[in-house]
Amino acid sequence: MYLEEYTVGMEREFGSKTVSREEVIRFAKEFDPQPFHIDEAAAKDTMFGGLIASGWHTCAMLMRMLCDEFLIDDEGSLGSGGVDEIRWKMPVRPGDTLRVRSCVTEVRGSESKPDRGIVRSDYSVINQDDQVVMTTKSMGFFLKRPV
Repeated sequence: MYLEEYTVGMEREFGSKTVSREEVIRFAKEFDPQPFHIDEAAAKDTMFGGLIASGWHTCAMLMRMLCDEFLIDDEGSLGSGGVDEIRWKMPVRPGDTLRVRSCVTEVRGSESKPDRGIVRSDYSVINQDDQVVMTTKSMGFFLKRPV
């Protein structure tokens, strides 16, 4: 998609990612080795009452679903300028199935580079029970449609 195809208020829902126990532990062992992410017995004695995915793992799963939905094959996508906010609302547990809801909040052309612009979006990661487990606000750079 090119910049002109985005409009404020545009919504999408996509993705389906079932989280396995093995991947929760594998990700956490490498990137976030807190006991409630890597040790089921230790996790039972925490405020979570069991094994949960790292919030950073949830971010990575969101990114994968974004790539699978449109970023990989999108001629207009130029990457991101960053994330303004991340909120982990509820634990993600092994067996949860996640999906993404997005809403475009801003679309504007670049002042310094006339061939591109910025799209700001709010994302919610939602589990199989329709509970929001994570929210984020971020921006992406997109080319304008070639003339």
